[in-house]
Amino acid sequence: QVQLVESGGGLVQAGGSLRLSCAASGRTFSDYAMGWFRQAPGKERELAAAISRSGSSTYYADSVKGRFTVSRDNAKNTVYLQMNSLKPEDTAVYYCAAKLGIYNGATAYYRSASQYSYWGQGTQVTVSS
Repeated sequence: QVQLVESGGGLVQAGGSLRLSCAASGRTFSDYAMGWFRQAPGKERELAAAISRSGSSTYYADSVKGRFTVSRDNAKNTVYLQMNSLKPEDTAVYYCAAKLGIYNGATAYYRSASQYSYWGQGTQVTVSS
């Protein structure tokens, strides 16, 4: 079992920045690839960014590319999502998720929500115009 707790959400004006954190506990953090998903009201959950176990490989949705940066600190059991140049359309609940990746190499990342086994409770990000 892996427990995930997100923090750092809030209300910000368009053009502003937020840094989300996701603290993991329960298992060896470096065994897990991580993803940041988001879900806006009335919409499906979508992947914003993903990062491999080692942190050397990352993926970004087109909608956030160039504005968001995903990173991880395996010594602190934490994954981050730095969000810059925020737009009202970034408003959503943001979730971090973990997938056991020890069988697929340290550089693999995962893009589908169905591939992730563990989820945090989510943190609200609201961007005002």
